[in-house]
Amino acid sequence: MVAETERLILEKLTPDDAAFFLKLVNTPNWLKYIGDRQVYSLEDAKQYLLDGPIKSYEDKGFGFYKLLLKSADNIAIGTCGLVKREVLEDVDIGFAMLPEYEGKGFGYESSQAVIELAKKEFNINRLVAITLPINAKSIKLLEKLGLEYEKRVKPFEDDEELLLFAKIL
Repeated sequence: MVAETERLILEKLTPDDAAFFLKLVNTPNWLKYIGDRQVYSLEDAKQYLLDGPIKSYEDKGFGFYKLLLKSADNIAIGTCGLVKREVLEDVDIGFAMLPEYEGKGFGYESSQAVIELAKKEFNINRLVAITLPINAKSIKLLEKLGLEYEKRVKPFEDDEELLLFAKIL
């Protein structure tokens, strides 16, 4: 366990989470707002976890965490965590939920715990987040978390313009 909130347990992802992760990255909102990561099989999901979050834990000490819902026998409902992208100067916070758990406050609750970890465990002074301009729910959540819009950025090869939000911790 990495952190605990009133309703959630945050744990590191492992290769055993491949089935959950395969489902998450192929949900309509993930595909629409985050993008197709070409994770189409359990093997793809396992490799993505090894190359992404698990490698980040080893290299940086942090990464994306699995959100387990306490009231439902600790089933995985989403992810929330930190990533240091080469294309951004600062550490980035992100979150994603399975559709049936969206809009229930889990993103806010888990993000608050991750922000505390960023500040206290990882000594991160400034946190950023990127989102598509059309992702109104994400923008609302980032603002509720105290991140403020700074500028438009094009961090990835697809040349898509994203909004960058930031917060001093």
